[in-house]
Amino acid sequence: MSSVAVLTQESFAEHRSGLAQQQVKVTALNSEEENDPPTYKEAFPPLPEKAPCLEAAQEPAGPWSKIRPIKASVITQVFHVPLEERKYKDMNQFGEGEQAKICLDIMQKTGAHLELSLAKDQGLSIMVSGKLEAVMKARKEIVARLQTQASATVAIPKEHHRFVIGKNGEKLQDLELKTATKIQIPRPDDPSNQIKITGTKEGIEKARHEILLISAEQDKRAVERLDVEKVYHPFIAGPYNKLVSELMQDTGTRINIPPPSVNKTEIVFTGEKEQLAQAVARVKKIYEEKKKKTTTIAVEVKKSQHKYVIGPKGNSLQEILEKTGVSVEIPPTDSSSETVILRGEPEKLGQALTEVYAKANSFTVSSVSAPSWLHRFIIGKKGQNLAKITQQMPKVHIEFTEGEDKITLEGPTEDVNVAQEQIEVMVKDLINRMDYAEINVDHKFHRHLIGKNGANINRIKDLYKVSVRIPPDNEKSNLIRIEGDPQGVQQAKKELLELASRMENERTKDLIIEQKFHRTIIGQKGERIREIREKFPEVIINFPDPAHKSDIVQLRGPKNEVEKCTKYMQKMVADLVENSFSISVPIFKQFHKNIIGKGGANIKKIREESNTKIDLPAENSNSETIVITGKRANCEAARHRILAIQKELVSEVTDLVQIRDLKMLLERVSSEEMVVVGEGREETAVRVSLFLNLKPKILAKFATRRGLCLFNMRLSMFSAPVAEPAVQENGEEGGEGKDGKDGDPSSPKKCDIIIISGRREKCEAAKEALQALVPVTIEVEVPFDLHRYIIGQKGSGIRKMMDEFEVNIQVPAPELQSDVITITGLATNLDRAKTGLLERVKELQAEQEDRALRSFKLTVTVDPKYHPKIIGRKGAVITQIRTEHEVNIQFPDKDDESQAQDQITITGYEKNAEAARDAIMKIVGELEQMVSEDVTLDHRVHARIIGARGKAIRKIMDEFKVDIRFPQSGAPDPNCVTVTGLPENVEEAIDHILNLEEEYLADVVDNEAMQVYMKPSSHEESKAPSKGFVVRDAPWATVNNEKAPDMSSSEDFPSFGAQVAPKTLPWGPKR
Repeated sequence: MSSVAVLTQESFAEHRSGLAQQQVKVTALNSEEENDPPTYKEAFPPLPEKAPCLEAAQEPAGPWSKIRPIKASVITQVFHVPLEERKYKDMNQFGEGEQAKICLDIMQKTGAHLELSLAKDQGLSIMVSGKLEAVMKARKEIVARLQTQASATVAIPKEHHRFVIGKNGEKLQDLELKTATKIQIPRPDDPSNQIKITGTKEGIEKARHEILLISAEQDKRAVERLDVEKVYHPFIAGPYNKLVSELMQDTGTRINIPPPSVNKTEIVFTGEKEQLAQAVARVKKIYEEKKKKTTTIAVEVKKSQHKYVIGPKGNSLQEILEKTGVSVEIPPTDSSSETVILRGEPEKLGQALTEVYAKANSFTVSSVSAPSWLHRFIIGKKGQNLAKITQQMPKVHIEFTEGEDKITLEGPTEDVNVAQEQIEVMVKDLINRMDYAEINVDHKFHRHLIGKNGANINRIKDLYKVSVRIPPDNEKSNLIRIEGDPQGVQQAKKELLELASRMENERTKDLIIEQKFHRTIIGQKGERIREIREKFPEVIINFPDPAHKSDIVQLRGPKNEVEKCTKYMQKMVADLVENSFSISVPIFKQFHKNIIGKGGANIKKIREESNTKIDLPAENSNSETIVITGKRANCEAARHRILAIQKELVSEVTDLVQIRDLKMLLERVSSEEMVVVGEGREETAVRVSLFLNLKPKILAKFATRRGLCLFNMRLSMFSAPVAEPAVQENGEEGGEGKDGKDGDPSSPKKCDIIIISGRREKCEAAKEALQALVPVTIEVEVPFDLHRYIIGQKGSGIRKMMDEFEVNIQVPAPELQSDVITITGLATNLDRAKTGLLERVKELQAEQEDRALRSFKLTVTVDPKYHPKIIGRKGAVITQIRTEHEVNIQFPDKDDESQAQDQITITGYEKNAEAARDAIMKIVGELEQMVSEDVTLDHRVHARIIGARGKAIRKIMDEFKVDIRFPQSGAPDPNCVTVTGLPENVEEAIDHILNLEEEYLADVVDNEAMQVYMKPSSHEESKAPSKGFVVRDAPWATVNNEKAPDMSSSEDFPSFGAQVAPKTLPWGPKR
């Protein structure tokens, strides 16, 4: 068992009664009195007792006294974490590392703003700003994640745990936020009564105190249960719970009466013992009085009228109880009993009985017979018809039950009668002018009856003025209901049955037709398919979407008609297949007009006699191909006649072209660099005779190209074909002269000869064109040291030139050290390529000269003590000089002793380097004019002058253009501050910081005076032991001669973890 000290109201009043009349006097202590410690009551005077009348007098009267002051929504709190309690003690990573990440995470989670700073004792100060809830959550996170944690337990009775938790855990959460601790309460099934608290030492003490206060408060409370018969509960509660509310207000006791629906007789009282006893006595008195005076009568009331006696939320029963003081007991709804019991004083039972019958008969229930299919017509579209009745009689409730042929009305008797008459008239009228019919149609045909987007069914509805109800697909029902005008119902029924009968005989067939024939069958603007549909009107023909590339054409309709349409379309497709054979004939473009003939006579005659379709290319087209379409035999006959016309028109001549390097020519022809215009066909009469040995790789390229280059040449000059003897697979030449050993060595080889056939003037032009295709090679001298710049990065430079001039450029290998670059290509391109290469050489030589000029170096001698000033903060000054003068400035390496530490090297154009040197020397001149003065500033105001993270001191230095240095920790004179700058700036800066010292020092003195009356901080506790604050006649000195606790003792006041000595840094502590 844990003992808990409780401060009662009596003991507290007794404690302060003797002090109510005392007056606290403030006296100045002289030097003699300082040695004499004050008494406990002098040092800690108790609060005077506040008179109730004075409190009432201070409250202003009037309506304005109820207005609460508006509090600020954003608050700021500062939390201090001593060094020994910090979780992260690495001084070199302040503002970085894990600690900074945790702070960012806390800000994101809670929405509060955090600012961290380090005190001189290396303690962590955290300023948290935001809304109250966010600040409290942030504080809890800070304590949990940035401060070392301790734990303690407190024992309170198990039955008090729920009061610590509170409703829905709200009290526990609030307590954790206030104390910044984690409180773990054992589960209800755990017999332990120990509550574990985790957090800081200060937070643990606060939480422990709050928990003990809650437990002490519950110790003073009591719970009592009183067994009272259920029938007397209404008398104790009173009408509308007024009596029990007054009782709770008078006694301050909570009284819980079970509701009528709960079959319990216990009334539970909770409160302080004396007040609880008063409440129990008063309830017992009411119970005994009612038990003696009351009597009962039983009356029969229809079960359907019970709810009117009860009223909405039991208001009618409470009204009867308030008027007559009689309780009305209604049997439960699941009971078949109709007996209602009235309990009360005999003289009031008659009045109560009258009230009961009045309530029961104030409402009535009636029903109207109406076929269920008429219900929706009675309700009307969007409830319009029914709304007219309910607006006139809002207290009448009208209920339609699905599947039943009646309508139920409920409400005041008069209103129900009026509503019933109106509905009966409406039903009679609807029966006279409306009818319905039901038909059975297989549900698989329902969607066809509805039609696309409801087209069919909507047409029937609008035509016959009826309503057609088709069941949804998921019901799988065959029943269709038609409602409306009797004549319209019969007509709609007849049409729907005809459609259903037609669909039962309907057949769907898929016909396979190649997609290429679909457009032909449809015809221009759908003329041919329209003819087919007119011939078979009952058949629906659906062609697939061209994008789907499907060959399936769907036919749907009556079985016989579908079969006839299928045969007709199959015959049509067969004719199309037979007549769709096509052949392409290449004919020289200049002969097309001869084939057409005057007025199209020739081509028309060929078409009619061969029964084919002949398509010639457009006049402005480069194509020479004539396409013949029709039956195969007819197409061949037409082709033969067209070629015969061309043969008559051609007069042939032959010329020999000798090309020594024919192999190189063909490589040029087959290369991808050749721009080809036009199109080659195998059927052309072009024949190229090549008598040479070719590698299979080159031959494959040439064969792939189909001789397009030569063919295009033929197109441009309208020349005759070029003959081409075959080349065997083994590479041997065909034809005569196979053995070349017997021939004349000076005579041209047969493999170097191309035979061109055609008109003489065109053959000459072809010969010149072929000779122009032979590649030529020239050499250009370029200095070897420029070769790598011409090639470029990964060959990009030389590739660009080759693409631009359409030549091949060969650079010699580096080991050859040759200045000769070879250019190979067409003669027309070589001059441009050579000129471009020589221009590139000139550019590179100019760049070399510019690089030499940019390499000028200049050395400046500057005292190393001025180097940091020349560099500037984060290199700002030196970067500006480099950018402005376009030079590179190099400072000596401090770690390299071999370098002269006073030499600064400037590299760039000579003019720019000299300008940069002058800029540096100007800065040095200004620095030499600067003076340094020491000023004495009280070390207690240094932190205020420096500001958070040095913001304040940087602002002063920027404003007065001076440099201010504060002493390092451990310096001989901690008050000495050095100011460096121009003399006039130094004087102004010193005056400014001395004014700040005077202002801040006043605050420091005031704070130190206040510290006498404040609890010492944790870092002061860790210093050398002191006597502390001593008083006479303290309570612990008079009881059992106990001594004051030793605050320097580690046993009485253990610290969190080992104390870490602060690191001394060269520039003082980080701010």
